[in-house]
Amino acid sequence: MGSFEKYIGGSPTNMACGTARLGLKSALITRVGDEHMGRFIREQLVREGVDVRGVKTDPDRLTALVILGIRDQEQFPLIFYRENCADMGLCEDDIDESFIASARSVVATGTHLSHPRTKAAVLKALQLARKHGAQTALDIDYRPNLWGVAGHGDGESRFVESSAVTAKLQETLHYFDLIVGTEEEFHIAGGSTDTIAALRAVRAVSAATLVCKRGPMGAVAFTGEIPDSLDDGQTGPGFPIEVFNVLGAGDGFMSGLLKGWLDGEDWPTTLKYANACGAFAVSRHGCTPAYPSWEELQFFFGRGIVRKDLRNDAELEQVHWATNRKGDWTSLRAFAFDHRMQLEQMPGADPKKIGKFKTLCLDAAISVQAGKPGYGILCDSRLGRDALFRAEGTGLWIGRPVEWPGSRPLVLEPEIGHDYGGLSAWPRDQVVKVLCFCHPDDDAAMWASQEATVQRLFAAARRNGLEFLLEVIPSKVGPVSDDTTPRLIQRFYDLGVYPDWWKLEPFKTAAAWAAAVDAIERNDPRTRGIVVLGLDAPEAELAQSFALAAAQPLVRGFAVGRTIFGDVARAWMTGTMDDAQAVAAMASTYARLCGVWDKARAEASQNGAA
Repeated sequence: MGSFEKYIGGSPTNMACGTARLGLKSALITRVGDEHMGRFIREQLVREGVDVRGVKTDPDRLTALVILGIRDQEQFPLIFYRENCADMGLCEDDIDESFIASARSVVATGTHLSHPRTKAAVLKALQLARKHGAQTALDIDYRPNLWGVAGHGDGESRFVESSAVTAKLQETLHYFDLIVGTEEEFHIAGGSTDTIAALRAVRAVSAATLVCKRGPMGAVAFTGEIPDSLDDGQTGPGFPIEVFNVLGAGDGFMSGLLKGWLDGEDWPTTLKYANACGAFAVSRHGCTPAYPSWEELQFFFGRGIVRKDLRNDAELEQVHWATNRKGDWTSLRAFAFDHRMQLEQMPGADPKKIGKFKTLCLDAAISVQAGKPGYGILCDSRLGRDALFRAEGTGLWIGRPVEWPGSRPLVLEPEIGHDYGGLSAWPRDQVVKVLCFCHPDDDAAMWASQEATVQRLFAAARRNGLEFLLEVIPSKVGPVSDDTTPRLIQRFYDLGVYPDWWKLEPFKTAAAWAAAVDAIERNDPRTRGIVVLGLDAPEAELAQSFALAAAQPLVRGFAVGRTIFGDVARAWMTGTMDDAQAVAAMASTYARLCGVWDKARAEASQNGAA
C-alpha cells in the first residue's frame, strides 16, 4: 500500500461531523495540537458545520494520528500514533458548564474512560448533562491497545478479555441513557463472552437503552429486560451492500442512531437511519467523507440499492458529492485574471511582469472583498503562481484554469500531466476551470477529442475532491441561437459530466437564459449554479447583460476580467501607470461592476416578488 488520503477521524470527531450532515447541531469537546494537523481538524470541523468552541489547542502535545490499511474486504490493519497525544490531555478544566447546559445530549466514547485524566473530564460532562436535563449516550468503541491490553501491532483487534477494563467501564454505565456497542464491546462491558449474559450484566448496572450492533445482521435495541435471544429485540431494516472499508462504520451508525433518537423516532426508524449510515461508511473510502447528508439519505431510502458497491453508484455518488460540498456560494462576483495569451501579447509584457501584475489584480480583488462573502477570482498557476498562492486563506472563491489558451480541440496546461495527475497537488478549495470552444455542429472527430478530454478531466477532479467549472463558448466557433448552449449543456450531461459550475456567455434574450437554466436544472437540480462571463464587453453592455442574467436565480453572479484589467494592464506594462494606480483603478471598476450586479439582482428579486 503506497497511496494515502488524509481525513479527520476519531470516533467523537466522526460522530460530530456525521450528525451535522444529518441536520443536527453538533459540537465537539477535544484537544488538538498546535500544528498543521490540529489546524486541519479545526478548519474541517468548521466546514462541516460543527461548533468548535470546545476544541482546545494543546501547545505541548501533538494531534493523534491513525494509519488505516485496506488489504481486502476482511483485513483493515490499523496503527495508532497516540502516545501522549493532544486529545488524551483533555481534563476537567476543559469542560465548561454553560457549554454543556446548551446541549440536549452529551455523547462519550469508551477510549476516554481508559485514562484517569480524560475519565474525570468525561464524568464531569456527564454529571453536568444530568444536572441540566440533557440525555447521555455511550459508544463503547473498545480498542484493546488503547486500554493497554494489546500491543501497537494489534490495532485491528477489537476484543481482548480484561476484567480490569470491565470493572472500569461498569463504574460509569449508570450515567447513560443510551449505550451502543458491538457484541464484542458488550462482552467487555458485561464481562462475559456470552452476549445475552453480557447484556444482562450491563442491564444490572444501567437502565439505559442498549443497542447491540450485529454487523451484516443489523442491530437490535433493548429498552427493558434482556430476552433470551437477540432476535427478540427491536430491529430496523438492513441494507445488503459490499464491504470496502469497515473503519468508521460504527461512527456512521452512531450518527444515524443519534439523529433518530434525538428526533424522537421509534426504534425501528432510528435503527433504519443507523444501519443505512453504517452501510454508506463500509462501502466507501474513509470515515467522515463517506457519511451521507440528510438529503442523500432520503434519496437512498426512496430509490433503493441499485448496486451494492455504493461508491460506484454514479447517481448516488453525485447526490453525495453535491449535498456535502462546503461553502455558501449562492452569490459570486469573480474578478477573472486567469488570462495568459491576452497578457502575453501586450506591448512590454514578459512572464515576470505578468506575474507581478496578477498580484496587483489580487490586491484589487481583496480590497473590494474587504472580508465579505461572495467574492472570488480566476487565476492561473503558470503566470499567476504568486497571486494564486497568496489568495489562499483570504476567503475568496478561487477558480484555476487548466486549458491551454485558445486550444481547439482542447489541450491542457502541461502542469496537469498526461495522466491528469497534476490535480493531486491542488488545494481542495480551488475549482478546476476549463474552457471548451465547442459548437453543436462540430464534426465527429472534434467532438470525440474534446469530449474525451473533458470526461477525463472531470473524473480527475472528482477523484481529487475538487469542484469543476465548465465554460463553453460556442459563439467563437459558429452561429448561435437560443438553443445552441442548451444543446451543448445536454451533450455534456449525457456524457456523465456534472459540472459544479457553468460559465456561460451573456445571452441576448430571456428565452435563451430560460432554456439554458432548464437544461441544467433538468439534469442536475443540485448544481452550484452559473456565472456569466464578460468577453471584454464595455461596462454599459455588461450592465445590460447582467440585468437579463440576474432574472435567473441559478445565475449566481459573474466572472469578468478584461473589462476590469484590460486598459490598466496596457498602461502598467508600458510604465505609464504605477502599482498603486493600477490597484486603485481595477478596484474601482471591479467595485462598480459588483454594484451593478447587486442592483440587477435586487431589482430582479423585487420584480419576481411582485
